[in-house]
Amino acid sequence: MALQGPIPVRFEQVFPHGCFIVGEVEQVKDFDASSKGRTVYAKDKNTGELVWQVAVMDADPTVKAGQKTVSVKILSPVQPIVPAALPGLPFVPVEFDGMTATAYVAQNTGRLAWSIRATTMRAPRSAAAPAKAAAGKDVAA
Repeated sequence: MALQGPIPVRFEQVFPHGCFIVGEVEQVKDFDASSKGRTVYAKDKNTGELVWQVAVMDADPTVKAGQKTVSVKILSPVQPIVPAALPGLPFVPVEFDGMTATAYVAQNTGRLAWSIRATTMRAPRSAAAPAKAAAGKDVAA
């Protein structure tokens, strides 16, 4: 089959209504390589870049409450910087570039899920429409 590995996607395909940061940017731990008292951080298998993650809330009003918050993994040699907050908004709007989606079967539900990765995180291009773009999430289908 021609489709193997991560599938390139655009921010607008993943978050057509945009998304907002609702958590801290954290470095992902490699639980298999870590041992008691020694933490090893995850690196992307293809690029060797460090893997970071941030929780975001999907702004799509039709998404079920249990699926609104997802994790986006960001591949970067340094910790990504959260965009500046916008006055009057309770959460920081964000967009992602260089996004990919990888399908997998969620172990807890046995259902199809998606792991979303990105290469950069930034403020939305248009301050007038902050919810029009964002990307990356792990979502069960």
